[in-house]
Amino acid sequence: METTGVVRLAIRADAAFDGERRLPEGALVLVDNGAIVAVEPGGAPAPEGWDVHHEPGTTLLPGLIDAHTHLCGDSGPEALDKLPDLSPGEIDAIVEQSLAIHLASGATAVRDLGDQDWAVVERHRDHATGPAVVASGPPITTADGHCAWLGGAVSGGTDRIAQLRRAVRERAERGADLVKIMTTGGMMTIGTDIRACQFTLEELRAVVDEAHRLGLPVTGHAHALAGVRQCVAAGVDGIEHCTCVGPDGVANPRGLADEIAAAGITVCPTVGHQFPGGQPPPDVAERMAKAGFDLTRRREQVGELYRAGVTLVSGVDSGIHMAKPHGFLPRTIAELVKCDVPEIAALTSATAVAARVCGLDGRTGRLRAGLDADLLVVRGDPMADIVALESVHAVFRRGRPAGE
Repeated sequence: METTGVVRLAIRADAAFDGERRLPEGALVLVDNGAIVAVEPGGAPAPEGWDVHHEPGTTLLPGLIDAHTHLCGDSGPEALDKLPDLSPGEIDAIVEQSLAIHLASGATAVRDLGDQDWAVVERHRDHATGPAVVASGPPITTADGHCAWLGGAVSGGTDRIAQLRRAVRERAERGADLVKIMTTGGMMTIGTDIRACQFTLEELRAVVDEAHRLGLPVTGHAHALAGVRQCVAAGVDGIEHCTCVGPDGVANPRGLADEIAAAGITVCPTVGHQFPGGQPPPDVAERMAKAGFDLTRRREQVGELYRAGVTLVSGVDSGIHMAKPHGFLPRTIAELVKCDVPEIAALTSATAVAARVCGLDGRTGRLRAGLDADLLVVRGDPMADIVALESVHAVFRRGRPAGE
């Protein structure tokens, strides 16, 4: 085998998941100069002179991809609300810490869906050793809408469609990877209505049309059932949350999942919370109760999306508050399993499928020769027990151990 470079590593594991399926004989992955150069059965001999990494009882899989994060948020109280009061240096420090936490947890790539004044897009896209970053910039929203303070608000008036098209063009000019639009109110913005749409269908269609003309995908934040239906009608590429909150709480209308699947729309349901002490703070609990949030119905709804053939990706919505910390992705993937999504499909939602949806296909997300050596080694077998994802043994980003 001809290889170049100075970093040659052979990573062997008794079990392996290649991003789409179990490899029945485990795997020996050969890494040269940051790239995967070969994937062989686990019992194959390592090339002479290569460093061998092998811990018995472990599973090797591609590095995970968190498809919904907010790197500017520190997961503390008022994590996003306080951002306008922070200096660029303070925000940069939070982003760097967030990325380090993601990497340590096994996420070698993240998709940031809402930064403060372009901080991630303009200053944190190229990390030699940290996770790969895909970013939308500030989400498009209304002047008094969800997360308006992040810098993506458009005003009302008769020219709002023109404003929205300009906002999309600005994202293309600044180098954003996609457009995110807040189609409904949000749980974290007091005064917005999660049951109501923030834009008309004509306005949302204008955003999608302009973005697609410029080669950018569009994902829509949608908690309201009306917002989800609007996203489908407008032809968005993705829906974040897809909570489908109606007058009676979380809804699961007959046929809606089939419509989403037929439209080829990806859903990132952002399931899973980690409340200190097991309970949300009183103000959060009150908003959840008013929304009619019910965990059992929510799990049934996400399971129905999967059974209908909707493409699912895993994302935490990390950084927004203490119940959604950075590094929580293994728990979110485990929550998908509780939604009756099989372990293999749940793992795929954070590897091969996430890579395709995030525009990283051909770079990462699989154990495949020619891709970046973004790798995760865990103790146990997450294909049999998804909780094993939390038992991180080693993380490699472009062949380098995390933290080096």
